[in-house]
Amino acid sequence: MGKLSDFSGSQPSGRLMSLDALRGFDMLFIMGFAGLVTAVAHLFPGGVSDWFIAQMGHAQWDGLFHHDTIFPLFLFIAGVSFPYSFAKQQEAGASRGKIHWKIFRRALVLILLGLVYNGLFRLQLDTLRFPSVLARIGLAWMFAALLFVHFGVRTRAVIAAVILLGYGFFCQFVGAPDAPAGASPLSYEGCYAGYIDRMTLVPHMIGTTLDPEGILSTLPAIVTAMLGMFTGEFIRRQDNTLTGAKKAAYMAGAAVVLIGIGLLWNEFVPINKKLWSSSFVCTVGGYSLAMLALFYYLIDVRGYRKWTLFFRVIGLNSITIYMAQRMINFSFTSKFFLGGLASLLPESGAEVLYSAGYVAVCWLFLYFLYRQKIFLKV
Repeated sequence: MGKLSDFSGSQPSGRLMSLDALRGFDMLFIMGFAGLVTAVAHLFPGGVSDWFIAQMGHAQWDGLFHHDTIFPLFLFIAGVSFPYSFAKQQEAGASRGKIHWKIFRRALVLILLGLVYNGLFRLQLDTLRFPSVLARIGLAWMFAALLFVHFGVRTRAVIAAVILLGYGFFCQFVGAPDAPAGASPLSYEGCYAGYIDRMTLVPHMIGTTLDPEGILSTLPAIVTAMLGMFTGEFIRRQDNTLTGAKKAAYMAGAAVVLIGIGLLWNEFVPINKKLWSSSFVCTVGGYSLAMLALFYYLIDVRGYRKWTLFFRVIGLNSITIYMAQRMINFSFTSKFFLGGLASLLPESGAEVLYSAGYVAVCWLFLYFLYRQKIFLKV
């Protein structure tokens, strides 16, 4: 506590504010904004409203909705910041061993926080879920960071390509040995990722078929973190001919290419978040890169920063609010203050009011921490 998260990077001339703002934008949907959008959309059923409601949820299997981008965008951002953290440690004279220890420690802390989020303190260890969002971030980021420390850009690019191609072909052609007759290797029942989870994680997983943060699908998630690190390296480059505006333009161009590759790959291996398919990595990696290009250009290049406070308050304490929502009943506070007004509204209107109140209570909680300069360091 009391220090800025190491997931947040800084430019050679100061903090990369766009990362904090983009992280906050991403976490806003986890902080109740998705529920608010859904509540507002229910006021106007049909048409565009149904599309917005769908975007605030996850694809059942194949496909991509906005809510499917939140997790990989966060992991991508964690990757972007590591080149800054690594350079800072090198400048401070940190040994290779100390850098390794910090990488392992961060991964272990995230895994532990994931267990806490899943209910570690209920002490029901026989059914405690081991996989988690935070554990995947910790593991994928850790392996990507170790590759960053030990290999150059070209070697890492080859490794990333081999992982995606290998994982893509494996998912497409290797099915689960216990799959029902006729089940596709790319189906929920027939995928090998589910088979590994069933053989190793039951009863410590969601359900009994496949865990969305399971073992095998962590492998391509490493590439998501690597894409962020490639981007962080690029932004850090010191080249008088490579202005901030050009960097943003190149990032946007690369985003288009990645999305194009992902959509083409989707014809063979569908975009699938639960499998973290290779096409998913490319498509959502392109989306993440495009969003960073936009935020970077507006905030760090053009200097439009006044509007970012709302998002930075969230982004600087993203792990805090993720964990706090599991432990603190923010809905109770929202209803305590807004219950009277809500009683005067129809049910749909009350739902909008409560949802807006939930977001406001969470944000004010984080703003208090921001004003006190309290930030959870992981």
